[in-house]
Amino acid sequence: MDSQQLADLAAEACDDRKASDIRLIRVDEVSSLADWMVIAGGQSDVQVRAIARSVEDRLETEAERLPLRKEGVQEGRWALLDYGELIVHVLMPDERGYYDLEAFWSHGETRAFLPSPTVS
Repeated sequence: MDSQQLADLAAEACDDRKASDIRLIRVDEVSSLADWMVIAGGQSDVQVRAIARSVEDRLETEAERLPLRKEGVQEGRWALLDYGELIVHVLMPDERGYYDLEAFWSHGETRAFLPSPTVS
């Protein structure tokens, strides 16, 4: 699984827990830190933790990957999951507005996550 597929899978996992405003930012051409960033919003500490757990579970199950590092999951205001070539940020609205990661990484290619249509 390449880094873009990993980012897409993480974004889907965020969407599974109703994350808001999911953004994928390709940063491999502007930074050696990672290839992709996924930034998603949670409305409560419980939801932030649930979104982070969903990403961890999905990437472990489908990509056989565990995060190299994780920060903030217990506090639930800003969770960070570092997979090397992918970094996932799940933030409460105040933290997302304050740190404005989308603006910080605006020189990378940004795209909004568009969930696949569900079949009924």
